[in-house]
Amino acid sequence: MAAGATPEFDLIVIGAGTGGYTAAFRASQLGLKVALVCDSKVGGTCLHFGCIPTKALIESAEFYNRLKKAKDFGIVLESKPGFDYAAIAARRDQVVKRMWTGLKGLVDKNKVTWIAGRGRFDGPTTIRVSLDGADGTPGAGGERVVTAKDVIIATGSRVKSFAGLTPDGRRIITSDDVTTKAELPKSIAIVGAGAVGAEFASLFHDLGVAVTLLEYLPGILPLEDKDVSTAVEKSFIRRGIKVITNARFDTASVKVGKAGVTLTVGPEGGAADPLEVEQLLVATGRAPNTEDLGLGTTKVELDRGFVKVDGWMRTAEPHVYAIGDAIGGLMLAHVAAHEGIVAAHEIAGEGPEPIDYDHQPRATYTHPQVASIGLTEQQCVDRGIAIKKGTFNFAAVGKAVIVGETEGFAKVIADATTDEVLGVHLVGPSVTDLIAEAALGMTLEATAWEIGATTHPHPTLAEALGEAAMAVSGRQINS
Repeated sequence: MAAGATPEFDLIVIGAGTGGYTAAFRASQLGLKVALVCDSKVGGTCLHFGCIPTKALIESAEFYNRLKKAKDFGIVLESKPGFDYAAIAARRDQVVKRMWTGLKGLVDKNKVTWIAGRGRFDGPTTIRVSLDGADGTPGAGGERVVTAKDVIIATGSRVKSFAGLTPDGRRIITSDDVTTKAELPKSIAIVGAGAVGAEFASLFHDLGVAVTLLEYLPGILPLEDKDVSTAVEKSFIRRGIKVITNARFDTASVKVGKAGVTLTVGPEGGAADPLEVEQLLVATGRAPNTEDLGLGTTKVELDRGFVKVDGWMRTAEPHVYAIGDAIGGLMLAHVAAHEGIVAAHEIAGEGPEPIDYDHQPRATYTHPQVASIGLTEQQCVDRGIAIKKGTFNFAAVGKAVIVGETEGFAKVIADATTDEVLGVHLVGPSVTDLIAEAALGMTLEATAWEIGATTHPHPTLAEALGEAAMAVSGRQINS
C-alpha cells in the first residue's frame, strides 16, 4: 500500500474457518469494514471435514447402539436393529450442507465482504488474492489486491502423517477420508490415540468394525488427566477395542495390498506381532497452513510452522494478528472462535482480557464421552501447586441410572489453600455439555464450595459435578 493511501478495508481476515469467520463477524459488529478471504468454503475444517461431520457419524452410531438396548427400556422392536452406512454418510453430508447454508447467510447478514481466493501477503497490510474462477477453479479469476489497516491470519491446519506412511485415501486414510466418504471397513488400525484417534476408534467399534488402537505414549488421550485416560482405556478394552500403548512399529513393515494393510506392531520392549487390517487410519496430529502466505514480506515469526502470538493474538508485525490452528496450542474450533473474538476486540480498541488457555474447555466424543477444563493433577504437581480433589461416580446419579449410562465420573481439583477450582475432568454421559458449567465457574473464579453449594436440579446428570465439588471437602451427599 502506498504511503498515505487509504486502505480499502479496516480488517482483512485470511481464512474462513471457525476462528476466521467469528473474527470477521465480531469485527463487523464492532463497526469495522471487513473482508473475509478464503480459497475454500466458509466453515473450514470444523464444518466440512472435522467437528460437524464426525459428530454426525458418532450420533448415528450411538443411536444404533441405544436401539440395541431397547429391550432394557421395555421397548419391543419388530426385528434386530441394523444400519445402512451409506445412509449414515448421506445424513452426515446433509447436516454439513445445512450448517454451511446457514453460515453463508451470516456472511451477508454481518455485512462482511467475501473474497473467494487464496490470499498472500505483499507487505504487512497488503494482500494479493489469486481469485477463484466463476466455477470455483483456483486462480482462474485473475488477481485482486486488497489493503487494510489490520490483518488476521486464520488459515487453519491440515492432517499430517509421518515419514513412511503416505495416505492414499483407500487403504491408508486420514480423518478427512472418513468424514467425506461412505465406505465402512471390516477392520481398521488407528495410529494415534489422541482425541481424533480415540473418537474414530469408538465410532468404528460401535458400528461393528474390528478396531486396533495404537498409541506411542503410555496411555490413550495422553493430554487428559491420568484418571481420565485410564478410565477410557479400560472402557475401550472392556468393549472389545484392542488397545496397544507404548506402541512401536517400523513404517517399513507397512505393506499395502489388494486385501488391505499389513504391519508388525507391539508394545515397547515386547514382542511385535503381525497385524492385518482393511484400512490404516493415521491420526497423528495436524500441520499449520502457513506456507506460501508471503510471511517473508512481514515481521511475523514462526515456530515449527506455527505463528507466534501473545495473549491478544498479536504477532511480531504491528497490525498483523493470528488465531486458530495456525498458531498451534489446543487447536480446537471453539478456542479458535474465542481467539478471533479477542483479536477483533483488540483491533477495535476495546481492550479485551488476554486469552487464558487454562480456562478453555475440551470435549472428546468417545463413548463414554470426555470433557475437561483447567489443570490436570500432574500439571498441578509440575507447577508446585498444593491441591485437594473430589470425585463422584455416575453410577450413584439417578439420571445416569435412568438413561442406562452409569460409566464414568466427575473430578474436581481445587487449590488446597484458596479452594479455587483449578481443573474439572469428566468421563460419562453427555459430559461434553456438562463442562459448560465448569467453564463458567472457572471464568468467575469459583471455589469448589461455591459450585457444590449451587443447587443442581434432580434428577439430572449435572448432579455428578455438584457432588464432586462437595467431595473436595468430603461433604458429598450421595456416596
